[in-house]
Amino acid sequence: MKKISIVLLFLFVAFIASLTYGFYFPQRNQSYGGSFLIERGQGVFQISRNLKDQDFIGNNYLFNLYVFIFQKQNKLQAGTYLLDSSMSLYEIVSKLTSGDIAIQTVTIPEGFTQKQIEERLGFKLSQENLNGYLFPDTYKFPIDISADDVIKKMQENFNNKLTVDLREEIQRQKKTISDIVTMASLIEKEVRTPEDKKIASGILWKRLSIGMALQVDSAMETYQHRGLPTEPICNPGIESIKAAIYPQNSSYFYYLSSSVDGTTIFSKTLQEHNINRAKYLK
Repeated sequence: MKKISIVLLFLFVAFIASLTYGFYFPQRNQSYGGSFLIERGQGVFQISRNLKDQDFIGNNYLFNLYVFIFQKQNKLQAGTYLLDSSMSLYEIVSKLTSGDIAIQTVTIPEGFTQKQIEERLGFKLSQENLNGYLFPDTYKFPIDISADDVIKKMQENFNNKLTVDLREEIQRQKKTISDIVTMASLIEKEVRTPEDKKIASGILWKRLSIGMALQVDSAMETYQHRGLPTEPICNPGIESIKAAIYPQNSSYFYYLSSSVDGTTIFSKTLQEHNINRAKYLK
């Protein structure tokens, strides 16, 4: 009887040791990394089979046992994860329950058009023109993010940046957000510095007020038709939006960007503007 007890104890210890080794040590000698997707609604058994099929684990039953022993079955989160075959079950399960999904950092410069944003992301966002409201910024997106979620995040950012105070000032001026964003998109494409943007904004609003064509090179329709373009021509940053809301009055009516260094040259008269064109546009 004593010998049986010793054997059982030995087997129990060996079982615990094997579980410990299986749970906390890598199951693969070779190391390689890759992405692993948990789709919404997938259960533990499907997840473990997929892990085994992709060679991240050697034994899906051991994975299932670990998950149920430590009651992790309802904590596995959907998403795409970066895993390595050298990870232990403990490390893999910790990753899959943490929500530490794989992300990509994407920087959208000020003045990018929707088409340029789509080219940077590598997929189309929408058939609809969303220019003006996809706020330029640096984003951390899941690597499998959908077009709808990109649009949602970028438009939420726009709405957050356009504060209550800014919205109230737009309303006080009896302008619309569309007017401001469209004007800001022209300013973004035309002028570099915050100071020059405010002056250029004053010039353009002044031209509108007297019925003069805007004649902005970045939007050729402003040569053919008076008034603002029918829609924003790009996605402006907050500096350009603020410049559109708070234009600076001046005696200038014209401006151009030097072809040498991009400096904005302002002119009071058409004659002065033409002289500057000959001088700075080479």
